[in-house]
Amino acid sequence: MYIKSQVKVRITDSDPISEKTPFDAFEKYLRYEKRYSEKTVLAYLTDLKQAQAYVSGTYEIKDLREVKHTYLRSWVMSLVASKQQPRSINRKMSSLRSFFKFELRRGSIATNPASRLRALKVPKRLPQYIQEKQLAQFNQLEASDGDYASVRDRFMFELLYATGMRRSELIDLRMDDIDFSRQEIRVTGKGSKMRLIPMSTSFAGKLENYLELRRQQESPEPYVFVTDRGTKLYPKLVYNVVKKFLTLISTVEQKGPHTLRHSFATHLSGHGADLNAIKDLLGHANLSATQIYTHNSIEKLKKVYSNAHPKAKG
Repeated sequence: MYIKSQVKVRITDSDPISEKTPFDAFEKYLRYEKRYSEKTVLAYLTDLKQAQAYVSGTYEIKDLREVKHTYLRSWVMSLVASKQQPRSINRKMSSLRSFFKFELRRGSIATNPASRLRALKVPKRLPQYIQEKQLAQFNQLEASDGDYASVRDRFMFELLYATGMRRSELIDLRMDDIDFSRQEIRVTGKGSKMRLIPMSTSFAGKLENYLELRRQQESPEPYVFVTDRGTKLYPKLVYNVVKKFLTLISTVEQKGPHTLRHSFATHLSGHGADLNAIKDLLGHANLSATQIYTHNSIEKLKKVYSNAHPKAKG
């Protein structure tokens, strides 16, 4: 199989996935070249298979690489008619663009039929976050009994808010990612990109205390957080822990780990942190993804303007 050199897809005879479908080479590209997570790869493939099913049923085209732009546009219109959310439809179109761009570079197609698909307008959605005074109530919650699971859950919640890291980043956090001499935590984010998150002296002390208890678990796993049985954490456990604590201190609708990440960034912005610094701490690829966290600062500016400017009282 010939692949143009500019697409550095590592394909060998030992690869577990043979190219039996139009998407196999693309899947390898996502996994081994782009290094996307399992969840992201699955989302891409799901979108492509849905598009394939539509053009197969509507136009009797069995290979998605043979479609025309009008066929893809028809699929998008069908998604709109079924009242799918614009954000979801845009993600599906993005999957198509990536797939056809990949195939174009491979030389398997002459033109990209998805290049003229236009993103739908998405209503501006501000991230939900926890008020600072509500998070302060967390420290007033009754202390745990001291068993590992209870201490782990409490500190896991604190770490997510103190660092703004993603759930997957917390799960993959290793013991050797902690540098107490420099008071830094090394985090591996999306696309295997590394970033450093500083920690305060008091938080470093809490982390040392937790790790002492963690070592007593005698788990062979290299991860900072493990289950009661000493195995690697799984996403649902982390979600349930965060939801449990947020239910006790807040009535916010979204009670997952990402709400703590939003809170971390919103509170930094509210206290005047530089937007580029917040971007680096969050591990965002570009500043546009970080700008949503200025909403809290803008609201404060509106209040100052309303209370202080003569023309604002008219």
